[in-house]
Amino acid sequence: MVTDTTWRPREVTPQGAGAEASPAGLLDLLGRLDLAELLTAEKALVFRGFGVTPGTHGSVVDALLPRRLAYVHGNSPRTKVGDNVYTSTEYPAEFVISMHNELSYASSWPTRLLFYCEQAPHTGGATPVVDGALWLRSLDAEVREAFTAGVRYVQNLHDGYGFGKSWQDTFETDDRSAVDAHLAGTGAEWTWTRDGTLRITHLRPATVRHPVTGAEVWFNQADQFHFAGLGEHGAQVREVLPEEELPQSVTFADGRAVPAEYIAHIQETGLKLAVDVDWAAGDLLLIDNVLVAHGRRPFTGRRRVLVAMSG
Repeated sequence: MVTDTTWRPREVTPQGAGAEASPAGLLDLLGRLDLAELLTAEKALVFRGFGVTPGTHGSVVDALLPRRLAYVHGNSPRTKVGDNVYTSTEYPAEFVISMHNELSYASSWPTRLLFYCEQAPHTGGATPVVDGALWLRSLDAEVREAFTAGVRYVQNLHDGYGFGKSWQDTFETDDRSAVDAHLAGTGAEWTWTRDGTLRITHLRPATVRHPVTGAEVWFNQADQFHFAGLGEHGAQVREVLPEEELPQSVTFADGRAVPAEYIAHIQETGLKLAVDVDWAAGDLLLIDNVLVAHGRRPFTGRRRVLVAMSG
């Protein structure tokens, strides 16, 4: 297994960048940077010390992500708090969120993610990030080979009552025809059941290549769709629901079950290789969503981190 890495996100501070330590200073700096080239080269950027507040956050987000995307077909629980700005995944503080690339199970995904720390937790709560090419190289050859043909995802999105997210929350609409239009042409197969549940099956690759660098990266959420990757919560849901009715599940491309030990290996490898980005209020983290996967460490106290996405 490959475990050595010296990669870390590039930290940008007022002192290091020769900029004023203020939101205005950050905006001026961004106007002088070739952000696309810098982000591709560095994979992730952390902006610290610019004093970005909730009141100035909007202008900074507009500068960094001028064409933001809605979180349509997203599977994690969030609250929309602004113009395509959301809370980060609302998952109990005591749990780890494993490494993943946003919407890697879908037919399209954001190219950039921007995180903003409005309130840092009392302890913990870092956002770990991992180089996706390193993650891929570090997986056992047996696991990589097993996923060569891709990943088959299944989602059961209820009509308002049940486990997991509803289809209305997932697609930010209560119009079935709008959901049909969104899914058309994505390669997914879907059906509406009698009780209003939307069942989606989607075959997606396990790896992709970055459109600029050509780097091949581990790029799927097999572990987060698999009950074994959800710990006690996954086991509890599986006890009360048959597998075909789980909110989400995953198999190999040919329909064979993915062994639980493969899931554990994938999650443990990603988290072991990850670099933690610790938060202070006002910090921002911009990542290339293909080159870098992210997660969340457990925390205590109130933690409020917002996220926005762009194509």
